[in-house]
Amino acid sequence: MGSVKDYFSSLGSGIASLLKGMQVTGKEFITPKITEKYPEDREKVHVPDRFRAILQLKYDADGNHKCIACGICQRNCPNGTISITTKMVPTFDGKQKRKLDKYIYDLGSCTFCQLCVTTCPQNALEFSNDFEQAVFTREKLVKKLNYLPEKEEPAPTPEQIAKMQAEKEAKIAAAKAAAAAKKAAAAASAEAPKDSTEK
Repeated sequence: MGSVKDYFSSLGSGIASLLKGMQVTGKEFITPKITEKYPEDREKVHVPDRFRAILQLKYDADGNHKCIACGICQRNCPNGTISITTKMVPTFDGKQKRKLDKYIYDLGSCTFCQLCVTTCPQNALEFSNDFEQAVFTREKLVKKLNYLPEKEEPAPTPEQIAKMQAEKEAKIAAAKAAAAAKKAAAAASAEAPKDSTEK
């Protein structure tokens, strides 16, 4: 008798489970269908701003980027996706300045972890949400991010030239004063033994 009771109990729970599933299926029958007509309606496709598709340098309206070629992004990349080449250029004050020569990014090996973006001290990098990056060969996934030509170092302003001249003259005056003080100290130390021997 107990087995018949268990049979009908399990049959009832099975029918209840089936009706619950059919209820979900029935809702889908009357739900309006949404079909993406990509690529015909790519202008209307909404891609979230937080979607990470490809790394890029931030360029301003004048075509300048903020990358100083420090190499932090290259060192923090977990799988060597980024490769930076630098060059030294002379500045107006006679010093050497490191500048970005090539910023190579391999999209095919990027894990989109965003460590390069978060650790950049100049906030020079960002991920765009342009997801249409399909190509036929992996070589085309290697991209040069500094695609605009690098600009020449700006000419010094009259204020910078005057400031540089003033600093140069101040250094020369300080060096002369230090040399004169050293010479006076040497002369004083040379006279001191003579005084002690005379006494």
